[in-house]
Amino acid sequence: MDSVTQVLLGASIGVAVMGRRTALWKSALWGGVAGLLPDLDVLLDHGDPILNMIRHRAESHALLLLTLFAFPMAWVVSRIHNQARLYGRWWWALWLALVTHPLLDLMTIYGTQVFQPFTDEAYGLGSMFIIDPVYSLPLLAGVIAALRVKTVGRALAINGWALAFSTVYLAWSALAQWGVTQHARQSLQAQGLPSQQLLVTPAPLTTLVWRVVAIDGERFHEGFYALMDGGRALRFVAHERGGALAAQNADHPQLQRLARFTDGFYKVADAKGRLVITTCAWAKSPPMCFLLTLAHRCKQSRPIPWRSSKAAAWMWGQV
Repeated sequence: MDSVTQVLLGASIGVAVMGRRTALWKSALWGGVAGLLPDLDVLLDHGDPILNMIRHRAESHALLLLTLFAFPMAWVVSRIHNQARLYGRWWWALWLALVTHPLLDLMTIYGTQVFQPFTDEAYGLGSMFIIDPVYSLPLLAGVIAALRVKTVGRALAINGWALAFSTVYLAWSALAQWGVTQHARQSLQAQGLPSQQLLVTPAPLTTLVWRVVAIDGERFHEGFYALMDGGRALRFVAHERGGALAAQNADHPQLQRLARFTDGFYKVADAKGRLVITTCAWAKSPPMCFLLTLAHRCKQSRPIPWRSSKAAAWMWGQV
């Protein structure tokens, strides 16, 4: 999710866990800081645009490493506020604010490596868009109440209800995704299309409209479905994905990295002897593209602008 939402989630959790034990602004402040910290890995430069993308949400999002980091962070915070006796409670608050960051990221399609350092496998459910006001605005209301409402009990109640609503909304998104997935499989099978390699993600800013992508060898099929459509069968549009070209260059190291990271949801094209790889697992406008120089076996790779409006039309997923 976006960093603002992560800060709000961390602040809300900090207030909920610390309660009346400390000033609400203190728990909101440090909870927000803990909620933001994992995303600071974007400041690291791995020397290559593809590696920068793949290494985002890696060690800084590992549940084990964040758990270990919570110990010194809680010690520092409790000493700053002369609350050494509350060290245990601060640890709980900061630990939850830290680990819920990657857990929330797991709800998006962009891979999160939560089990580092044991494996670099990236996981993502894909039931939430990176920005969703229905999830974020209640958290904002709860944090504002914690900072502005004078009655502590009322402030804590508002924050608690806001946190509960946002959590229920996450569950709703997963349930809606499951329902759309089942309906999409039925529509694909009815049209004689494969449904094994399937991607179902929400439209930007909502969980009421969904994008469905199915891989079929040389092509991928894209369709859109709104929950208010009822039982309407999905209509799919086929797009070439350059499967043969990808197979010819299967030993290209950067192509292998992107293929693994996107779970095969990418398009390959030939641009005068160089590979143009466009991800189709998430939405970005313009789409995320990489230009790989085959002659140098990918010693250089750089993102390039994509000017095809047709390509932009099928690039509707998320980071």
